[in-house]
Amino acid sequence: MRWNNHRISWDPEEFCGITKVSVPQDILWKPDLFIYEMIQKDESPMNPYVDVTYDGLVASDQDVKVVSTCKMDVHKFPFDTQSCNITIGSANYCAKEMRLVPFSNSSRATQFSREVIKTQGEWEFLQLSVTRTNFSIQDSQIWENLIYTFTMKRRPLLYVINFLLPIVFFLTLDLASFFIADQRGEKLGFKVTVLLAISVLLLILNDILPSMSNKTPLIATYCIVIFALMLLSLLETILVTYLLDKSSQEKLRVMKNCEDKQGRDDRKSRPGETELLFVHL
Repeated sequence: MRWNNHRISWDPEEFCGITKVSVPQDILWKPDLFIYEMIQKDESPMNPYVDVTYDGLVASDQDVKVVSTCKMDVHKFPFDTQSCNITIGSANYCAKEMRLVPFSNSSRATQFSREVIKTQGEWEFLQLSVTRTNFSIQDSQIWENLIYTFTMKRRPLLYVINFLLPIVFFLTLDLASFFIADQRGEKLGFKVTVLLAISVLLLILNDILPSMSNKTPLIATYCIVIFALMLLSLLETILVTYLLDKSSQEKLRVMKNCEDKQGRDDRKSRPGETELLFVHL
């Protein structure tokens, strides 16, 4: 952060050629800038000094840890790109009293950020844009803000390997279960196990995705469709098993009736047997 204080200046020739000094920042005026989206107090170590040059330019190099809110659009998760804003403004000084000028343009800020930010985790840094905006609280006062927009892209490989591919594998297993011979309910138990595995993945997805989203994530639709297909497959297996059991029971009943009838016919047609008829007078 840089600002000019015309009350602090000197001639270097009169002070042994000194062009720059470091002084405690408590003895000088500082712009009261703050970050609108910041939700947690900055606890990074504070630099107690500022650099002052002979022409009145004051420079403060202070690292700030920013924890801010960001509205996310997870419709294309995990192939999504997110943009987060950091808005810097003054609480007491309007545009007539203090002007906010970005230290560098968007291209220079992006190049510097790529050199400093080493993204090796889930996110890949793409771009940093800087814009200056004005807004009015009252008709007579105009306030200035600097908006830094960070654009980042999610690396989807981890989610593809650990989430999307297992769901496809489970669906393949469910389709392959049609070739399993249905003996003592092995097919039904196998389908229930696969369906429970998909349910576990849906619970994991619920923990990963943010609770607030304007659009339904495509990956959630994808999982629900596969879950519905597997559920229909399970219901079809239950129906087929029920019909087969009913058909088997009907066949057993018919066979038993036939055996009973055959047994009666055999008893009637046995040779050497005489039927006696007794008549009481």
